[in-house]
Amino acid sequence: MIDFELSPEQLALRNAIRSFAQANLKSARSVYEPQGVPFTKWEDRFRSTQPIYDNAVKAGLIKAQIPKELGGMGGPLVEAALVVEEFYAVETSASLTILGSGLGLTPLIMAGTPEQHQRFFQPFLDGTGSPLASLVFSEPGGSANFSEPGAPGLETVAKLQGEEYVISGEKIWATNCSGWDDRGADVQCVLCRIIGSAPAEDVRGQIAIIIVTRDDIANNDAGAYSVLSHPETIGHTAVNGPHIRFQDLRVPKSNLLAPPGKGADVVEMAFTASAALVGAMGVGIMRKAFDHVLAWAKTNHRGSKEAMIHKQSVADLLIKIKTRCEATRALVWKAAHCFGRTKFGAELCYEAKIFGSESAVDSVMDAINLVGVSAYSRGQPLGDLLNDAIVLPIFDGGNVGVRRRQIEAIFASESYDAWETTFGPET
Repeated sequence: MIDFELSPEQLALRNAIRSFAQANLKSARSVYEPQGVPFTKWEDRFRSTQPIYDNAVKAGLIKAQIPKELGGMGGPLVEAALVVEEFYAVETSASLTILGSGLGLTPLIMAGTPEQHQRFFQPFLDGTGSPLASLVFSEPGGSANFSEPGAPGLETVAKLQGEEYVISGEKIWATNCSGWDDRGADVQCVLCRIIGSAPAEDVRGQIAIIIVTRDDIANNDAGAYSVLSHPETIGHTAVNGPHIRFQDLRVPKSNLLAPPGKGADVVEMAFTASAALVGAMGVGIMRKAFDHVLAWAKTNHRGSKEAMIHKQSVADLLIKIKTRCEATRALVWKAAHCFGRTKFGAELCYEAKIFGSESAVDSVMDAINLVGVSAYSRGQPLGDLLNDAIVLPIFDGGNVGVRRRQIEAIFASESYDAWETTFGPET
């Protein structure tokens, strides 16, 4: 039986998230991009959203990204997709900060020991404060080829000295990485190479994940962790994705989350789940664009005797946007359902990311063309929406360098079953 109807519990979740978004996210841009009095420091945009994040913590939206069996309230990936769509249909930057903590905790969820779960999850479970988590992966020199055999690989390295790992290297673009005060997120899952853990040419075999906490940073010399810059982005302008440096930062040996040889597998699995959620971000952006231009088309005449909705060229663009939105949502839901259930479910996650992200950019451009030159005004929302949309194809694993290459590798597999996620394995 094929059923696209949400359960009563899923409808209740969606309605709760919609209510939170309307109450807390709808006015967020006016907070981090105030009219007339811009922030003097770029990073203050991010910091201005802390009260919104506080409310998300109180509402259980961080705890909801941790599975129930680990003390949280999280459900299946399909429910996460519902949350992401509702967030992004209203606001992007403040939403990504909330969702970024979920991504930051994903390696801990997937690979942590019971002791590590107990030690590191607690700030995210008690419903108070503004705890941030970050998956610290990308590097200034690029990370698409981080596990290529014989290549230099990740430049962030760690070495074991007694009962401590000593970490050195630079990272960039990791959401929430430097925390609210540039002294680090509460939990950072740092991808690095452990020197001497595998032969030099076996780059993948050297890759590990080590947890770094704010307390770890505070227990080191001030120069062991530093923020070099806060890149000024053209969209998602209130998101924290700094350029940071570890310089002989010492953390306890017990902070090793994924040992050498396992780190790459864990981070790839984390980014497989998040790929489907980027597709859901695209759905939210397309929804926002469609709702705006549909209302515009029904109320604007532009010198005609009839509203623009009755013009074929306008209707054609609306149809394209709506069709992409519906098709992406269906693909996202199927990908989320198949993730972890089917052998080739990862393929659908990557396809949802590619199709959803690129459809979002195309749809906002169609919305701009539909409205015409007045859409170019800063007083209209479509310019900001385009700036937000264009990052979707290039972050969370760029579509060209990472996601299409992942699908290429799946297609090349001798055991590949093209329709297994729809009809089950071939017998």
